[in-house]
Amino acid sequence: MRKTLMMALVVYAAAGIAVCTVVVGSASPTEKVVKLTAKKFEYSPSEITVKKGEPIVLEISSEDVRHGFNLPDFGIRLDVKPGAVNRVRFTPDKAGRFTFHCDVFCGDGHEDMDGTLNVTE
Repeated sequence: MRKTLMMALVVYAAAGIAVCTVVVGSASPTEKVVKLTAKKFEYSPSEITVKKGEPIVLEISSEDVRHGFNLPDFGIRLDVKPGAVNRVRFTPDKAGRFTFHCDVFCGDGHEDMDGTLNVTE
């Protein structure tokens, strides 16, 4: 994957303001990184919106104990270990609202630990 980095510096002499803009592009679609945190008894954010066909990487970490992450509509399942960033890559191939949930018992309230992946067209 070849990335192009372009930097433009625009100086407004009259106002004395310097603005620096960095634009990063690539020749192929890039992965969207979504950071997700698990803790008793919630995911944050609890709702994620992505586009159908857009490659994504979920970076899931736990703030307290071992959790699970299960997104059955896309066949995704992983253990979420505290102190580590757990990554899963996939490309949503269907639009809709899909529930993800913790499938490792983490205490009273575990049954309410879920979230929603919204996949738009």
